[in-house]
Amino acid sequence: MKSQPVRTRFAPSPTGLLHVGGIRTALFAWLVARQNNGQFILRIEDTDKVREQKDADKHIIACLKALGLDYDEGPSQDGESSERGNHGPYHQSQRLEIYKTWAQKLIDSGRAYADPYSPAEVQAFREEAQKQKKPFLYRNHRPTDPPKWDGSQPLRFKSEPKSYTWQDAVMGELSTGPEVVDDFILIKTDGYPTYNFAHIVDDQEMNISHVIRGQEFLASIPNYLNLYEALGIERPVLATMPHILSPSGNKKLSKRDGAKDLLEYIKEGILPEVLVNFIASLGWNDGTEQEIFSREELIEKFSLERVQKSGARFDEQRLIWMNGLAIRNMDLSELYELCSSYMPRSSERTSEDYKKQVLGLTQERLKLFSELPELTEFFFSEPSEADVLALFKDPKNKRLKKLDNTQIKSLLDSSIASLEKSNFQIQDVEDRLNQLLIDLDSKPGILFS
Repeated sequence: MKSQPVRTRFAPSPTGLLHVGGIRTALFAWLVARQNNGQFILRIEDTDKVREQKDADKHIIACLKALGLDYDEGPSQDGESSERGNHGPYHQSQRLEIYKTWAQKLIDSGRAYADPYSPAEVQAFREEAQKQKKPFLYRNHRPTDPPKWDGSQPLRFKSEPKSYTWQDAVMGELSTGPEVVDDFILIKTDGYPTYNFAHIVDDQEMNISHVIRGQEFLASIPNYLNLYEALGIERPVLATMPHILSPSGNKKLSKRDGAKDLLEYIKEGILPEVLVNFIASLGWNDGTEQEIFSREELIEKFSLERVQKSGARFDEQRLIWMNGLAIRNMDLSELYELCSSYMPRSSERTSEDYKKQVLGLTQERLKLFSELPELTEFFFSEPSEADVLALFKDPKNKRLKKLDNTQIKSLLDSSIASLEKSNFQIQDVEDRLNQLLIDLDSKPGILFS
């Protein structure tokens, strides 16, 4: 195991928007680093040029910044002229010569070879294994006299299959047999390394002590262990994060389950500290009933040993509830500073003091800042009769559906006439509404809808 200093990394691929699964890995790596007075490194693994999306790396940096997950080493941010740290470059596409150097070490030691087969030939090997009802292993077709590697053919790792037992900081003791260890590609014909090779080289070059990543990589770890040995590298602490599951809990969370880009939650008015708490709770708890932690408490209490082995169900409604709780407990002046830009455009004609009063009236009901226009518009502009009646055109309340516009208008007019005389103290409002029920011979399900 690597000793101090603790150095963790977040190493996403810039192939799309950053979602909750990726940011949880980043958060846990950041917490481990901060808890141990170590360093947190951001590395962009941009070797898949086919799937890479423009400016995705900038989006990743923006997400980390939005949540306050500052990194000690990594790509430059807006306004910075150079990268942070002494182990760069921090984009893998700029590290190709480093990978060639390590690849040559494997070639010189007889642990890598040029792959002479065409894709059609490899596919034929696969189909033959299927016919024989055997797993396909590339090492069973390893060439006896491979050509010298010149970059025009893939470079493959020459594995030495064996059984492995290793300790995972989350999953505990794990073991596999030699049948899962195979020859895999190190460098592709386009000159870019595969993830399987590049991340091991980079982790070594950057002195990474803890590798925290998702469960989808678990099956590949025996191959990584084989490569660590071939390169003479001491393996880091390995920690495997369980999947984040869909709201139903029966499959891995995906975009189809409503998973959003992280910045979308910020735009909706989810507080960054709430997001951090919510994401931390996806698979981890400190063993108590505490639900909301300060950043300092998370750093103090977090441990990989308390990350659960099973999947964590994603519950967006719980996130919204947590946000509403934080809003209700917030000082009004602080809340106004955070959400004043969400106020409806019609509020621009009113004073700051009046807007704060309106915000104070809605604070108890507010769950997302993006709800503010709907909740407060009527404080700043008087709706037309048509606008008001339109609110009742398709109500969820089935009893209201039975009323026509004339009946709805009569109820509204009577309510306004009574409430206009109120001092808006809780007891006075309650008394007036109860009296309206009697005077109008109505029911709460109708009058209060």
